[in-house]
Amino acid sequence: MDINDLDDDEEFGFSRNYFLAKEMRGSGKKKSAQKLSDIDVVDEQELRVAVSNIETKHEKEIDTLLISYKSLYPKWVFELRCGFGLLMYGFGSKKSLLEDFASTELTDCGVIVINGYLQSVNVKNVVSTLAEILWEQLKTRRRFSAGSTSKVQQPSSSQSMEDLLAFLDGSNAKENDCFVCVVIHNIDGPGLRDCESQQYLARLASCSNVRVVASIDHVNTALLWDKKMVHTQFNWCWYHVPTFAPYKVEGVFFPLILACSGTAQNAKTAAIVLQSLTPNAQSVFKVLAQHQLAHSDEEGMPINNLYATCRERFLVSSQMTLNSHLTEFKDHELIKTRRHSDGQDCVYIPLTSEAITNLLEEIG
Repeated sequence: MDINDLDDDEEFGFSRNYFLAKEMRGSGKKKSAQKLSDIDVVDEQELRVAVSNIETKHEKEIDTLLISYKSLYPKWVFELRCGFGLLMYGFGSKKSLLEDFASTELTDCGVIVINGYLQSVNVKNVVSTLAEILWEQLKTRRRFSAGSTSKVQQPSSSQSMEDLLAFLDGSNAKENDCFVCVVIHNIDGPGLRDCESQQYLARLASCSNVRVVASIDHVNTALLWDKKMVHTQFNWCWYHVPTFAPYKVEGVFFPLILACSGTAQNAKTAAIVLQSLTPNAQSVFKVLAQHQLAHSDEEGMPINNLYATCRERFLVSSQMTLNSHLTEFKDHELIKTRRHSDGQDCVYIPLTSEAITNLLEEIG
């Protein structure tokens, strides 16, 4: 008998025995009546409290590591002035590290922070704000002569993205030290992970008057960019800076595994977000919250009324400033908008009165 025939018989016998065994195992097995919904999951707030109570290990070693990163600050500033971008990667939250670097070393230039870990980020609003900061910075440093000021149009949010990027890429500054910096926490986050946002950020980074400092945490981040974006537009200098810090702020927007969430968790999330905003932004939010508590039967607070109240209290100086705060609230999902019965646009906080009261007490 041919050896090949023996091999075929053995393979057929193995396959037949395999399916027979599967059939016999399945015939005597009963389906479980248990469901995933029967699992007694812990409340998400309780789980987060338990996680926060976990003692930090190796504190001295971590402090030594962070001090070693601070010694790199002068080098990072030099690389920014040379036109490079800084990209931080490694295990642990890099939010505090980037903000400490910006607050101590980038005091001479305008800085705007983007929280890429949010579910949605308005890139157009970021570019518009950067253009306004650069305009004010150039005016302060008197980079415009009397004759050229009238030729250069002051940027505004009504301009197109192309016009704003053209302004940021203009040769208005004669020295390399005149630039604005964008600090992006999690440039690979869910709010910036789409192709269009990454393309705009790459074009923004390539502007002559813009520098980018960003952090990443996703293992597949490099797949978001092509060779031109990495080496020509972003022009990254990669730095491995593991901090081993917990992702407290970044992770608060994601539900924990096997934990249920509720209104209390939404209020806690809102409190954490508000504490990271400017005092003026918090005060504007308090105005809206107090109005909603006093007029719980209304559909919301008209934007015109909100502007008038905030202006009386010297919280905002223009409608544009208020719109900037409202956009930030919307990006953080703190407020929502709807049309009033009389046609006015209203804003409201999507929380219960009890949750809003607790929120106001927590943020002081």
